[in-house]
Amino acid sequence: MPNIEGAAKRARQAVKRHARNVSAKTGLKTQRAKLFGAVEQKNAEQGTAEYKAYCSMLDKLAKRGIITKNTAQRRKTRAANRVRGLAAK
Repeated sequence: MPNIEGAAKRARQAVKRHARNVSAKTGLKTQRAKLFGAVEQKNAEQGTAEYKAYCSMLDKLAKRGIITKNTAQRRKTRAANRVRGLAAK
């Protein structure tokens, strides 16, 4: 237990932020699963739509600092390669 009032407030804030970050990351994993599901089904139209939503979510999380910009860029590139491979087939 923190002895200082400011430390107690920081602990409360950390709990709220942790819950928000975990929720956001879970949503990102769900969106990634939708994208990869569309790729597995070889559905180019749905795959493109899911890719746009996935990239948007990555950008928002990077902007808020939940994930780093480089992580967001790497994941977008890898997803794009999967979708591009789907379109080529």
